[in-house]
Amino acid sequence: MNYINYTDILINKSNLAPSQLAALSINNKNVRLVADFLERPLQKADNGTEVGTTNYISKSHKFFIKAKAIRPHSFIPLLNAETVNPIRPQAFQCHDLKESDIVISKDSNIGAAMMIDEDMPEFMLSGALYKLPVKEYKHYLLAFMKHPYFHGQLDIMTPKGATIRHAGKRFLDCKIPMPRLNVAASIGYIEMLVKSIISKEKAIKQKNKEIFDAIKKELCDNVDMDGYDYDYPTIGEIAAHGRFDAAYHCREFAKLKRLIFGYENGCERLTALGYTISRGQNLQESQIGKSLYSDVKRNNFYTLARPTNFNEYGVMEKLEYLGNPRKLICIKAGDIVFSGEGTVGKCVLFPYENERWITNIHGIILSKKDGNMRESAFVASFLRYLRSIGYFDYISVGGQGGSLAMKYWEDVCIPRFPEELKSRIANLYYSNKAYPCIEPGDDFREKDFMWENEAGIIDLDFMIKKIKSELTYALDTIVNDGEVDTDWSRLGNTSP
Repeated sequence: MNYINYTDILINKSNLAPSQLAALSINNKNVRLVADFLERPLQKADNGTEVGTTNYISKSHKFFIKAKAIRPHSFIPLLNAETVNPIRPQAFQCHDLKESDIVISKDSNIGAAMMIDEDMPEFMLSGALYKLPVKEYKHYLLAFMKHPYFHGQLDIMTPKGATIRHAGKRFLDCKIPMPRLNVAASIGYIEMLVKSIISKEKAIKQKNKEIFDAIKKELCDNVDMDGYDYDYPTIGEIAAHGRFDAAYHCREFAKLKRLIFGYENGCERLTALGYTISRGQNLQESQIGKSLYSDVKRNNFYTLARPTNFNEYGVMEKLEYLGNPRKLICIKAGDIVFSGEGTVGKCVLFPYENERWITNIHGIILSKKDGNMRESAFVASFLRYLRSIGYFDYISVGGQGGSLAMKYWEDVCIPRFPEELKSRIANLYYSNKAYPCIEPGDDFREKDFMWENEAGIIDLDFMIKKIKSELTYALDTIVNDGEVDTDWSRLGNTSP
């Protein structure tokens, strides 16, 4: 039986509520508080500031980072139109954001943490975020802040709110287990794993930018927009398309279509490129009977690729597993799964051989008849580019993110880019570069970094998931007061 002692009651500010006295018991009693990692007590200046929506503007050289920039499956921030707002320069407050700063959320998604991946002098934090003045073991602390043990503690400490929960500074009292055995090597091993994950996340972001920049340049250089003028649609054109929604016929969409369909080498629809277009598996019980769902991989379960788990870089942030005795419609190696509902336009290439992958009915499967992986890597990259410029917003219908019905795929065309450019774009997305063998005495980070330069986004994501699995093992070992096996060789010689 576990007891609460007098010291714990005092630490909890003499709060005797049972929910506030609950604790997570672990074998390792060698712990430090988050506050012990800081070089000084938190100050008001470490907390972000709310600028108010009245200060949001369409363009600016100053930006406001929202709490949603922190993602549970990523160590670095996601910066896009949903997570960052341009603001009036007069409302900007400098938070001096530097590379390797740790930022944590105290409200709503309490305890969510990230590491700034570059100096960001033109960005400020929202009032829900704290920048932590960490003095040592930054990457070790961040590793545990992403671990369930940390979030379990903070969840117990924080009062249950009716809507949004506010943790305040309670995260400072969360315990961080420290290794008792092989201390320096264990901490160094964990910090190196975190640095490797962050480096790969940065590489994914950079390679995605290179893909989009290459596509944009090729289109802009080879589409004649001079003298192009918008004409209102005729009755015949409206009747031919069978669509009366205004966005489909607007000036902005007409310009985007011109950018694609006006490419000087022409373009082709997916069916002409040898793709079949079909819906994913209907997973309703009325269709396939009862199923078991799991967040952990299990023997004979299908791996479920839900479009809601796709991110804008063309990989899956979260894996789920489904157990069902029936033979379900599986994704084949080389297939592209496209999100046809809600998050229309997000898509992922699946290069995995002999895997039982399935998607749900919200996923549209684009299957290349000849299985040409390079072609599919390019097509998936171009479809993601179309989403990034808002193309699918105009052709999808309905609310809550929209829906792209099968009959609207006639408006999706792939330009005939030069083969060399297609190969370069495809390799940036998927290069099938095997991860090197790591031998005793090797400089892990040197080999790791050299591989990153040649790997594609899918390859990088594959290794991130493997390294995260290794990181989880190491952290669980410390929580259970064991000795971490710091053997790099477990990571080597693998590929998607």
